[in-house]
Amino acid sequence: MTPVYGSATLLLIAAAAVAALLVLIIVLRMHAFVALVLVSFGTAIAAGVPLPEVPVIAIAAFSTTLGTVALLVGLGVMIGRLLEVTGGAQVLADTLVSRFGEKRAPMALGIAALLFGLPIFFDAGLVVFLPIIFSVAKRFGGSVLMYALPAAGAFASMHAIVPPHPGPVTAATEIGASIGLTLVVGVVVAVVAWFIGVYAVTVGWLGKIYVPIDDSVLTGGREPDTSNPPAFAHVLSILLLPLVLIGANTVLTTLRTNGSIPAEGTLADIVIFVGQTPVALLIALLVATYTLAIRRYSREEVETLLNDALGPICAIILITGAGGMFGGVLRYSGIGDALSDSLADLGLPLIVSAFVIATILRVAQGSATVALTTTAGLISAGVAAADPSSLQLVALVLAIAAGATVLSHVNDSGFWLVSRFFGMDVKTTLRTWTVMETTLGVTIFVLSLGIWAVG
Repeated sequence: MTPVYGSATLLLIAAAAVAALLVLIIVLRMHAFVALVLVSFGTAIAAGVPLPEVPVIAIAAFSTTLGTVALLVGLGVMIGRLLEVTGGAQVLADTLVSRFGEKRAPMALGIAALLFGLPIFFDAGLVVFLPIIFSVAKRFGGSVLMYALPAAGAFASMHAIVPPHPGPVTAATEIGASIGLTLVVGVVVAVVAWFIGVYAVTVGWLGKIYVPIDDSVLTGGREPDTSNPPAFAHVLSILLLPLVLIGANTVLTTLRTNGSIPAEGTLADIVIFVGQTPVALLIALLVATYTLAIRRYSREEVETLLNDALGPICAIILITGAGGMFGGVLRYSGIGDALSDSLADLGLPLIVSAFVIATILRVAQGSATVALTTTAGLISAGVAAADPSSLQLVALVLAIAAGATVLSHVNDSGFWLVSRFFGMDVKTTLRTWTVMETTLGVTIFVLSLGIWAVG
């Protein structure tokens, strides 16, 4: 809609909404789901959204987030439950630890997540990795964050800056950067930024903040059956299956986009279909059900296992959807657009403008992808006028991605996903996940400045 108020007023409304949400959850101990819905309605009314449209807009934003998250989380947590109760997750954890050693276990988890995070979106990758994270954490004790943050940060890093993830692809397309060069440079930057901004920060600081290990979201209180665990190769193949399917989808989709293969073809259509993330996870779940569970439990027991896996994540899904509702209301009210219009004329260097605008948009409305795509569109005219080199164009994509990564907070659905999966309250999540996302984003930006300078 057309903003009813000016940028300053809209910014105050957004700040007041975030403050109210924190007070309701932290001080008054209101349930996060109820608080998010309440503040979403209040923000929409305060921003001038017509009263009859407030529920419609809020529900639309809620359903959009659920459409993205619920299917992936539901399928992923079922796979995780089967890996956990059959001892498969323990097998993976033991193998990782034996290869890397106890002291390097967080690094092992992070490196594995970087590899899996190339084609798999953040939320899907994190859900599938949960049983491995919890198995390693239970083996060594201490704070679950020592093992959770390196893995979650790895998925966040790949999702933010490496094609084929939608944000960097859209941003690169918008400003005319090469997708291939963005991929090559992005992988290197993602790994370096993860090591500095995630792994080092976790080992040196954030991992020492104690958060108890609570894997009930996966086990439901049921102890894993370690009497006859599956082979390592078997478990690894289940995890690699969606990776391969999604990777094949990405390759064929890219080849079709650049005209290397025909736009129509039955075989390519089938591969692209089975490589869609929900379909790939469904196939992996079916394979895991048959090869891990059916041969070990009765069909009734398998049904109970999978049904029980969904119970603990209902609150997680609803809270995540409500977080998306809050961010969607902020976007619809025009807060992001009003801020970006005023920031575009600051007169900063192009790469600094890209980072600042993306950061403000990220903080204002929550969605990293929206911040990426909106910022790229806003600076595209300035990019054309500046005529940067191919490498500098990639640096701009990275700078935008850096701004869209920092300061994840209560209007970001990913914030709530991490908070609930690892059993953190809002204050602890702000002290850990928000800080880690910020150190990751700042590291990416510093690296992009170096690339810009040499490009």
